[in-house]
Amino acid sequence: MTEYVVLLPGDESVWEAASEEERAATYARHAEFSRLLEGRGHRITGGAELAHSRGARTVRSDGAGGTVVTDGPYAEAVEQLSGFYLVESDDLEDLLDVCGLLVAPGEAVEVRATIAAGPDATGGAA
Repeated sequence: MTEYVVLLPGDESVWEAASEEERAATYARHAEFSRLLEGRGHRITGGAELAHSRGARTVRSDGAGGTVVTDGPYAEAVEQLSGFYLVESDDLEDLLDVCGLLVAPGEAVEVRATIAAGPDATGGAA
C-alpha cells in the first residue's frame, strides 16, 4: 500500500466565525470521510486537526550555523494548514473521490504520496 497525506488548508478566520451548527456539520463530513475510507478498503493511520497558526513557532537558519525562532506560521497567507490525514491506499483515484467529501465551495484538499525512508535512513521523517 502507498501512504498518502491529505492536507487540509483553510481560512482560519472562517472557522473561528463558524457557528456551532456549521462546525458540527464539518465534523460530520469528516466522520463520513473516515467511514467511507474504511468501507472502501483505505486505512487512516494518523492525522489531526491543527491549532490556529497564531500559536505556531517557526525555526529558521540564521545562516551562521545557528537558528532563529519566530512567532507565527512559516508563510503569511489567508489559508493555513488546518489539519491532515495519513491514509494507506492501493487506489489513489478512489481516495481522491472520497476526498471530494471534504471540499466545501471555494476550498481544496491536497493529496500527496509520502516517500518511504531509504535503507540508510535513521528512522526520521523523509
